[in-house]
Amino acid sequence: MGKRFVSIWFRHLTADWMIRRHPELKDTPFVVVTSERGRMVVKAVSAPAQDKGIALEMVVADCRAILPELQVFNEEQGKVEKLLTALAEWCIRFTPVAAVDMPDGLLLDVSGCAHLWGGEQPYLKDIITRISAFGYHIRAAMADTVGAAWAIARYGMASPIIESRGQMDALMPLPPAALRLEPGIVQRLEKLGLYDIRSFIHMPRRALRRRFGDQLLSRLDQALGQEIEVLDPVVPLQPYQERLPSLDPIRTAGGIEVALRQLLVTLCLRLTKEEKGIRKCDFKGFRIDGNIQQIGIGTVRASRNVAHLFKLFEIKIPQLEPALGFELFVLDATTVEDVFAEQETFWHHSEHNDLAIAELLDKVAGKVGLHTISRYLPDEHYWPERSFRLAVSLAEKPVTTWRTDLPRPIHVLRDPEPIVVTVPIPDYPPMLFIYKSKLHNITNADGPERIEQEWWLNEGLQRDYYCVEDESGARYWIFRAGHYGIDDPQWFIHGFFV
Repeated sequence: MGKRFVSIWFRHLTADWMIRRHPELKDTPFVVVTSERGRMVVKAVSAPAQDKGIALEMVVADCRAILPELQVFNEEQGKVEKLLTALAEWCIRFTPVAAVDMPDGLLLDVSGCAHLWGGEQPYLKDIITRISAFGYHIRAAMADTVGAAWAIARYGMASPIIESRGQMDALMPLPPAALRLEPGIVQRLEKLGLYDIRSFIHMPRRALRRRFGDQLLSRLDQALGQEIEVLDPVVPLQPYQERLPSLDPIRTAGGIEVALRQLLVTLCLRLTKEEKGIRKCDFKGFRIDGNIQQIGIGTVRASRNVAHLFKLFEIKIPQLEPALGFELFVLDATTVEDVFAEQETFWHHSEHNDLAIAELLDKVAGKVGLHTISRYLPDEHYWPERSFRLAVSLAEKPVTTWRTDLPRPIHVLRDPEPIVVTVPIPDYPPMLFIYKSKLHNITNADGPERIEQEWWLNEGLQRDYYCVEDESGARYWIFRAGHYGIDDPQWFIHGFFV
């Protein structure tokens, strides 16, 4: 099956959008203008104003001479592009490749999509009907090339659907402007009496290039399919994406679960062939009212186990609001990692505790959030707050070992906090300390343990750490930075053993 494209032309894009926002303007002639070279120039025209002779690029003064009651609105900078982008994103329900065609259109790569609607005619009819229901006046056409679809949508008078390889015959009676040429080239063609494409399409290419430049030949080749034209979709295609449209809107949780499971099976089969697994995945539901609902999951290690991934999504399905129903489901694996063949057997053997831990963490993260679970590995530094780092994944291996020869607290503060102490003799542990306005009398103490930072990282005072216990039995890790009599020592609390 060859390429097929749809071009959508919004005849009164900005004006239709304003009428949607302000229905009272429906039968009112108005224009949207912007300032150019000190003049107010028309950039959008409502249908009633167009019927009265108002056209694009006219000066407002001339428009008022024709129609004194004409209403004038200033153009909002960047509004057209934002509006077309939003419409293109809405059109993703029809095809994954939807691109903006400034200043008044959209381009869709619909290759392989029409059969889901029962053929090209009902497919194009559904697109036109739904967009028109929003209040937009549009024309749309389908052809093998972007250029041919664009030409038929704006200048075609017959069928909007051009049969495969029929673009040449469809282009013949159209004016030169249908090739998306610059106005200067169109004027030169018409000045020579070349009022339609038929009159010059078979002329020698050398003569056309000499008289009209390369653009004419390039646009002609694009329309005929002899030169490739690539679309720039508003939503970049995910390399691992599966789509499931539905002819009837799906409103129930059971229907959503069936769609999700089917998409997971299809995606995981593909990932198995490529020896990859999912780390992050999004499930999107496109509602018939234009709203997009989305839930996402993450795993601590790459997975392509359908049952496990489905359970992670299952607890989030109640977050989806189907309203009038979903007409399209999309599953995007936004982050994937390699999973080798020998790892696949881990899912079926209970002796592999690391996989059991991974499944457990995924379930916990699905309920409380992946950001609430952290794994730490030892790092090659001496200062306690630098002696560990956050692991990227459950499979990451440490570069060194945890220090176990000396006591270390369970909870280490990210930044040591200052305390007030009473010390009987320098280099002795304190008798008491005050932390957060609470007095702690020390009954037992062990130390000191001297820890210095790496000289190539930063210069500073050494630390002398003490493990101390107060009268309530609570144990703390405190240290003195500096020496009495030499430096200006300060005391800090750095950790808690209980």
